[in-house]
Amino acid sequence: MAGIEPYESALDEIPGAHPYPRSSRYHDAEIGVHIQPDGTPVRYAKRRLLPPLPTRDEDITDHTVSSGERPDHLGQRYVGDPAAWWRIADANPVLDPRELTAEPGRHIDIPGGFAGGVPGGGHGR
Repeated sequence: MAGIEPYESALDEIPGAHPYPRSSRYHDAEIGVHIQPDGTPVRYAKRRLLPPLPTRDEDITDHTVSSGERPDHLGQRYVGDPAAWWRIADANPVLDPRELTAEPGRHIDIPGGFAGGVPGGGHGR
């Protein structure tokens, strides 16, 4: 059986062909190939490890959650993309992204360095 070409080399030159858009948390995840017993190749995203939580020495904005806020609101406000809420979730010790905004008054960390977002859009630390 001939080998299967990975997405990274086969499709990178075709716009929109990558399995995950550039804004996805899985865009940089390595794509693996599992061969089923019948020889059918199945592509999958390999494990994505979370980055270390930010430290106080890094560029961090403190945000106080308001009633009715959602993770996608934070993504739009701070990163410039509502689908990029995961960048904020990665910077906070939550298992479920809804935990970010479930409790009004909660303080969450907003990591800095995102192009397109509103710098200092929260309450600075």
